[in-house]
Amino acid sequence: MSGVRIFIGLGANLGNPAQTFAAAVEKLPEAGCQVVNKSKLYRTKPYGFADQDDFLNAVIEIKTDASADTLLQILQNIETELGKKVLCQNGPRLIDLDLLLYGDLVQKNSQELTLPHPGVVERDFVLLPLCDLAPEFLHPETGKSLQLHLADLSEHYASGERLDW
Repeated sequence: MSGVRIFIGLGANLGNPAQTFAAAVEKLPEAGCQVVNKSKLYRTKPYGFADQDDFLNAVIEIKTDASADTLLQILQNIETELGKKVLCQNGPRLIDLDLLLYGDLVQKNSQELTLPHPGVVERDFVLLPLCDLAPEFLHPETGKSLQLHLADLSEHYASGERLDW
């Protein structure tokens, strides 16, 4: 498997998110992905659409030989298998699997996939669990560590509740 560090964000606020995350993680090896590490779970306030329940968020690190575009399709297939339905933008969901970082790959010319994920450096619910796994990882576009990006947000976010899963 490739030595590239790949990070996937998990988010949900419907059903039993921790159980759904575990089911998603169990499906990854069947699709040729090895789960290397997983962050703590974070209970965080909703982003964008505030009138909904808090979210649970986490990040996993995987290894795979799949290309970024193929991996996106794998993640979308797992979301569908687990019952994802988009009710509204940033709305309630059973599962959300976002390809956040695929090594130092920068991909901007695809309608399906932008890498790094455009919200990585702006969202505490992404940076908190990412920093559990790779605080020193350098963002491919900014050249700054994830920990420095989180520190940049420190005045603007309320740390989420940190849980085991």
